[in-house]
Amino acid sequence: MTYALVIHGGAGAQPGVDYEEQRRHLADLIAIGHKMLAAGESALETVAAMVANLEASGLYVAGKGSAPNLDGTVELDASIMNGRDRRAGAVAAIPNIVSPVHAARLVLEDGRHVMLAGNGAHAFALTNNAEAIADPESYYTEHVGHGSAKETNNRTHGTVGAVALDSGGDLAAATSTGGTFNKLPGRVGDTPLIGAGTWADDLVAVSCTGIGEAFIRTCAAHDVAARMRYGNAGLNQASEAVLREVKKCDGDGGLIAVDCTGKIVMPFNSDGMKRAAISNSMPAIVRVFEPETGEFS
Repeated sequence: MTYALVIHGGAGAQPGVDYEEQRRHLADLIAIGHKMLAAGESALETVAAMVANLEASGLYVAGKGSAPNLDGTVELDASIMNGRDRRAGAVAAIPNIVSPVHAARLVLEDGRHVMLAGNGAHAFALTNNAEAIADPESYYTEHVGHGSAKETNNRTHGTVGAVALDSGGDLAAATSTGGTFNKLPGRVGDTPLIGAGTWADDLVAVSCTGIGEAFIRTCAAHDVAARMRYGNAGLNQASEAVLREVKKCDGDGGLIAVDCTGKIVMPFNSDGMKRAAISNSMPAIVRVFEPETGEFS
């Protein structure tokens, strides 16, 4: 029985910041995900649960840990995709929802659209019993543990995500973010864009994190899959090539990916990326600044 899971807490890790709390949280969470997959849970259900937990923790720039835009409003993005049938759901610039990835999952399950944005996304989520935030000012916390509190430039970023292969051979990916700090109202990054920040098909599942504009311009998540499908590239070769394209667009960041055989990669070209991985044949690993040298399973 082959299965694998990778989660990330963003490629905005900054040297000199202590991420021990995030390391502990990632270790605990990857263990929960491992139990889910070992018990036969689907990849889609597992990535949804992982990202919802990352959002709720307040330890990353997503969900509870997000910061407001220049107008003082917290606008969140998320997406989720099922590899077997390529069903996908996404929300963009959605305000005052506890779990944006849950709202994205509702869009996927509804099936009429792939993405809803802004107040329309918020109204749809509430109609489908998503949990709203009654008092945004007291709920959202730009947690000092992200390493973001002293940052003011708009290149500071963070995202959370998960990719999984389940025991039935299905792949799924999910991604969620509060976006870049000091962003303009209405700004949407790569996270909710299927093919840019999130992708899953029968070959590979990908979740990206970094400067969203560069990941959009390179269609980064789908490009990993395309290089594998049409160019016969291996998982690591495809992922590294995509990050080189991101760099050409003045972007930094990283991605996590798992393929249909259970191979895992977690490359990044930023200073660090909070991440963890596990599989049926590999014990959990949790890393922030440690370099990556290839694929493993």
